[in-house]
Amino acid sequence: MSHTLEISDDLKDRLDEHCEPGQSPEELIAELVSMYETEGTFLQEGYSE
Repeated sequence: MSHTLEISDDLKDRLDEHCEPGQSPEELIAELVSMYETEGTFLQEGYSE
């Protein structure tokens, strides 16, 4: 089942900046969710516990 989410133009622009050539924002979001599910956290530069 597909769902539609509405996002601001600003967030769309930010997502577009992070997409690889030929990658859609939807694919980027799916990749980020997969990383989060696998590792339990997003990697952040300079992050330490």
